[in-house]
Amino acid sequence: AKQPVVIAIVKMAAAGDQHAASEVLRGISRHLNCLNEDNKATRKRALESIRKETVNKGLPSGVLQEVFSSLLKPLLKCLSDPTEKCRETTIAIITEFIRCVPKPEEALPYLMPCLGQRFGDKEILEPSEELRLSAVELLTLVVEVCGKHLAPYLNETINILQRTIVDPFPDVKKESCRCTVGFAKSVPVEHFHMQAESLVKPLMQTISHQHSRVRVSAIEATGAVIQHGSGKNVDDVLSHLAQRLFDDSPQVRKAVTAVVGDWLLNMRDRYSYFHKLVPLLLSSISDEIPEIRLLAADLWKQAGLQWEKENEDDIKDKMDFLLSPPPHYPPGVERPGLGCRELVVRNLSRLVPAIGHDVTDWLVATRVRTSQLLSVLLLHAEDHTTQHLQPMLALLYRACTDTERDVVNNCLAAAKLIGTFVPPPVFLKLILEHVTTPSSHSHPWTPLMVLAAVLGGGSKPLLKPHLQQVVDTLVQPEVCQEYQQVTYLEQLLACVDVLLHQCESDCGSTSLQLLQVLVTIQSLSTDPQLSAKALESVHFLSKVQGLDLLELYRRHMGQLLDWLSASVNTWSSYSPQRLQLHIVLTQSGPVIGEFLSQLMPLLHNCLQPNRDMEMRMSVFTMLAKLLLDAKNTLDSQGHFRDESEKFLRDVLLPNLVWHAGRTAAAVRTSALSCLLALLHRGAVTPGQLLSLEEKLSPLVLSALDEDSQMSRLLACRSLSATLQLVGTSLHHEALNKIYPELLKRLDDSSQEVRSAALRAVALWLSSLTGGYDPELCAPHLQLLFQQLLLHLDDPDSSMQDQVLVEVLKNGSSVHPSLLQREAEAVRDKHRSPLHCDLLLQHISSLHTRT
Repeated sequence: AKQPVVIAIVKMAAAGDQHAASEVLRGISRHLNCLNEDNKATRKRALESIRKETVNKGLPSGVLQEVFSSLLKPLLKCLSDPTEKCRETTIAIITEFIRCVPKPEEALPYLMPCLGQRFGDKEILEPSEELRLSAVELLTLVVEVCGKHLAPYLNETINILQRTIVDPFPDVKKESCRCTVGFAKSVPVEHFHMQAESLVKPLMQTISHQHSRVRVSAIEATGAVIQHGSGKNVDDVLSHLAQRLFDDSPQVRKAVTAVVGDWLLNMRDRYSYFHKLVPLLLSSISDEIPEIRLLAADLWKQAGLQWEKENEDDIKDKMDFLLSPPPHYPPGVERPGLGCRELVVRNLSRLVPAIGHDVTDWLVATRVRTSQLLSVLLLHAEDHTTQHLQPMLALLYRACTDTERDVVNNCLAAAKLIGTFVPPPVFLKLILEHVTTPSSHSHPWTPLMVLAAVLGGGSKPLLKPHLQQVVDTLVQPEVCQEYQQVTYLEQLLACVDVLLHQCESDCGSTSLQLLQVLVTIQSLSTDPQLSAKALESVHFLSKVQGLDLLELYRRHMGQLLDWLSASVNTWSSYSPQRLQLHIVLTQSGPVIGEFLSQLMPLLHNCLQPNRDMEMRMSVFTMLAKLLLDAKNTLDSQGHFRDESEKFLRDVLLPNLVWHAGRTAAAVRTSALSCLLALLHRGAVTPGQLLSLEEKLSPLVLSALDEDSQMSRLLACRSLSATLQLVGTSLHHEALNKIYPELLKRLDDSSQEVRSAALRAVALWLSSLTGGYDPELCAPHLQLLFQQLLLHLDDPDSSMQDQVLVEVLKNGSSVHPSLLQREAEAVRDKHRSPLHCDLLLQHISSLHTRT
């Protein structure tokens, strides 16, 4: 009974609205006619009047609906008015009507084609940026109030958005993207997906705009278009979104994170794209902005929980039994949920190749972010990493060659996780093979770098049974002696340090091999800091065994010398063994004196005259340093003298024989330095020296004529040392062979050599004891005195004083009368006879005392 009444009331209201609308239209009919006038001011006033009498007057919505239906066509014509103010007012009037009328969708048949023609053509018909913005705002309003009613006008809307998304005016771009989001959500999917892909291209052109807010809007619009579209264009937009993860603007990165997370949760075909979406969202977990990290973590957690619910039957056993984390899980790290872990594990086979590609990208930011992602993936994969270990290691080897330190550090952090989750037998089998035969000849240290990181992440109990295997690999010559690059040696030392800190006291069983590796690192290193670090590791090796450095060497010295002796027949100047010998002998200190029976045959072998010259030279130089401190090195036990005669006869003397060439001369110089150290420090007895004097003296005297100043100097000093030891025991014939060669050196070009020769002459004179007959050897003494008296006129005053005081005065007691006659004979010939007078006075005093 009530229904006819309601209908009657509605009809009466409608009739009232129509009557009121007619009255309004009658009132503005003159203004409508003025819209066709040529005068722009008249048209402008007419539009203002229409606005004032309609939307600004507060009319009922029903009346406005009727008025709008009548005014729409004339107003739409005004959108093409040549006057900008008229077009602006028209858009404002239409916008107000759309906002106020109860059925705005009734205007769509006329409004949308007109907007499409005006703003959707390839050519921009509206020159004003502000009016284009107002028009897009009008379209956004239409989308909001009309919603699904826009489905029949899909083409027109899409055409408009295609043009306005790439509009030159940034505000138009932003509003168009906002409109796109609303349009994608409002129009039924079965309609929108048919045209959605046509918006992808303009959005991708805008997504890299210089204004960050425009980029944010484009990303949000892209998310809506893909979400409500067919899903076929995901691949077209992913690379662009991935690039925005490196954007300088945090808001842009946050927008990408939100969009990707929304796709993971709500996109219909998301299962097909998990392997592409997961790395994008996980990359944001490592973002530098806490807000973005929290957002990404929250979205990822939601995605994992949703996946658990959707696949509850498949993972029921895991949900019941795999709740506790694996042993040795990284401390302080929250374990991801089961759903998150399963999402990664099930897509890891696709993710690893993609990461391997991106980690070598030409952009530094891409490489850094990808290397960060690697650790996140491994935390999710846990022991499933084993299945992908080989390609993962190849990826790490390449990434560790990066010049960007952050990339390398991130990859090493990932390698540490491999050590945590993968059993040692598995990763050692693969890594040690690459350590022995590196795949990259330009970067052979990368397997060692990865090995050190992996060992650092492993557990001590699990590594202990495999310690010997690792050490046996590191000590192989092709591993520890093949390469001399500082970086390679640094990584080799890093492996040893990790083993020492991981296994500590358990390293006793491999102490010898570890010491061999550390000695090799020190011997090959050209970096003092690296050598110092290696020495610190040697001290630590002794410390973990409760020893000091000397005790460590005492324990292994015999084996070390056997190790070196095994290859001594092949040593050359390029052999690392000679450098290893140097490190062993210099660091072991007095311990080496306990193993002379093993050391001396080794030295005899490598110092034979037929061996490599440069190698011999370096060994002689090392021995000279040791002999200078013989009491604390070679002769610490007092046994070196038992070996010194043989060493002097079989090693030093053959190496003093003259051979042509600069290198041969250098060898003789180093042998002379070794001889001098041997004589100076009492490592050879006078009896041993006398037995070899006939062979030694000619070789040392011949060295006085060497081209090398150092050789001449060493020869003079060696003669002095010899005379000090056995001068008084030498036969006069042996003595008379020495002084003529020394006299020649008084005219040497080097002042230092001349001074050393004079000291040797003084010692020669002091060696003339009772067994030397001055009268029988007077001709020799006469020649000697004559030559020395000549040097009292030496241009160098210090030489004059040295000849007078150290030589003539001290040696005047040998044959005073002969010296007096020679001095008187030449006194008047000297430029300054003062020195001769002093000498004669000294001789007179000798006669007086006698």
